[in-house]
Amino acid sequence: MVTILAFIGGVFLAIQGGLNAQLGVLLKNPLLASLVAFFCSAFFAMLLVGLSVKNIPTVQQLKEVPYYLWFTGALFSVIGVSLYYYTIPRLGVSTMISLGLCGQLVFSVVAGHFGWFGLPAEPIDHKGILGIVAMITGIILINR
Repeated sequence: MVTILAFIGGVFLAIQGGLNAQLGVLLKNPLLASLVAFFCSAFFAMLLVGLSVKNIPTVQQLKEVPYYLWFTGALFSVIGVSLYYYTIPRLGVSTMISLGLCGQLVFSVVAGHFGWFGLPAEPIDHKGILGIVAMITGIILINR
């Protein structure tokens, strides 16, 4: 079930990338499209939190969160999403998504190998390297 949800999440990301890239073209500014998308996303997230969250973090729990975790994920999200909105109209959605997924895969394998971000280490092996090669081969085939 989790695998299916991950797949559906990827589909939704491709859809939102295409739609918001169109918004960026019409607004003539991918950063403005990102602002609109994140503002609306914040609204929907607040609505879902209001409907579903049963336990609100305590002040002490909030103080225990390292300061950089409050903003760095959002910063990387704005940069990544804005780059999607900028490049999709220039490359096409399948090319951009395939290249974006390749970037995610390569980085995640390296980050997993070294256990970055406090996550469990997942040492790379020959299957992982073969997977990266297969992904890059697939991207080449998609974009020819």
